[in-house]
Amino acid sequence: MRSRKQRYRSVTHHGSKLQPGNRWILELRDWVITAAIVFGFMSLLNLFIFNISTVVGQSMQPTLVEGEKLIINKITLSFANPSRGDVIVLHDPSTGPDRKEYLVKRVIGIPGDFIEVQGHKLYVNGEMADEPYIDTEIQDPDFSGLTVEKGNYFVMGDNRHAGASKDSRYFGTVPQKSIVGKAVYIWWPLSKLNSL
Repeated sequence: MRSRKQRYRSVTHHGSKLQPGNRWILELRDWVITAAIVFGFMSLLNLFIFNISTVVGQSMQPTLVEGEKLIINKITLSFANPSRGDVIVLHDPSTGPDRKEYLVKRVIGIPGDFIEVQGHKLYVNGEMADEPYIDTEIQDPDFSGLTVEKGNYFVMGDNRHAGASKDSRYFGTVPQKSIVGKAVYIWWPLSKLNSL
């Protein structure tokens, strides 16, 4: 049986072995584990809860300007359907060389709505839509109208200048499964920090 002094020597001897050359390895390992946990957590948040999106193009002016960064809430649509007026991010349903991965648009019509453009004015279910977010009347040709199918949404950009927005007037209604999330905040630049 070892004496207390021998046990003390044994402990301090093993401890001193780790300190000079191996301590930085242990610290590096701790940092790598912490970074991996944080990265995994942020990846899960990005995949299922929210992400950051940058506005590309001019189709949502004057509400959104190219280069602004948005916080996109993905989980909201798991509990509630998009509503008229929501600003959403969706997969671009169009084809062709100008197709983008994502589009930012405003929900104009929900399932069952009848949408038309007459006399350069937007009508939803026969009533002229109140659109305080636009800065001009619709300059594109009138749209004869359609009824939004179940599980689909009619979307438009806020920029109503001629040819400024590729939206449901051109590619039709959008299935809910194509909607990535709801844009909830402009977070950059800080001067435009605001909810949508």
